[in-house]
Amino acid sequence: MKPQLAHTVEDGIATVVIHHPAKRNAMTAPMWRELPPLLGRLADDPAVGALVLTGAGDTFCAGADISSLRGAGLPGGHGPAGEDPQALSVRAEEALAAFPKPTLAAVRGHCVGGGCQLAAACDLRFAEEGATFGVTPARLGIVYPESSTRRLAALVGPATAKYLLFSAELIDTERALRTGLVDEVLPAGQLAKRVAEFTRVLLSRSRLTQAAAKEFTSGQAGRAPYWAEQARGSGDAGEGVAAFLERRAPEFTWPAGR
Repeated sequence: MKPQLAHTVEDGIATVVIHHPAKRNAMTAPMWRELPPLLGRLADDPAVGALVLTGAGDTFCAGADISSLRGAGLPGGHGPAGEDPQALSVRAEEALAAFPKPTLAAVRGHCVGGGCQLAAACDLRFAEEGATFGVTPARLGIVYPESSTRRLAALVGPATAKYLLFSAELIDTERALRTGLVDEVLPAGQLAKRVAEFTRVLLSRSRLTQAAAKEFTSGQAGRAPYWAEQARGSGDAGEGVAAFLERRAPEFTWPAGR
């Protein structure tokens, strides 16, 4: 099977699978290019309440497929069509970070370079024991994108971001958990089960709350009046309180018509 991004939508969860097993799921230029429009379609699908990004087989993503980028120019350079390969990865990363519903990276094996860039753009990261993480442009003499550097530093703190970027060393799940790069570490064989359980929890919660929280935590300013208006018109708060008092599961309805 050629390198590709496979996806499914089942029971409200969109799953995007990075599939390039010959290169430990390294991202080719066409795969980077494909991700933003795919995410756009999934964002517009009212059946989708959350998104899981993972890799095929026993690894997440070993980064960018450098051999595929070479013909188009190295990151920071330009290909025949004037396309900057590094800009492809940044556009994909930004599209993932801007996805309007909760996103979760399910990580096994290597999560390195561009793979770590994608995982950091997700809202949450769950990893299987034995996974390894690294941000490795210093091995290639590449300047890591400013937006990606800031996102990494916001996630793990400046000191850990500098450690990863200066050294290009890989870290294990224990250190990734301790520094905030991952949110949960699961024993071997338990990752898929835990991700399925947790995404069901996400689907049971208020999309209104999630959407507003995602905007606020991303640093977007000036949107509080919009979300206050949405909250007043949604009825979700009334339903949530009523369900709590009646000891039943709430039936949230925002956005209307979903």
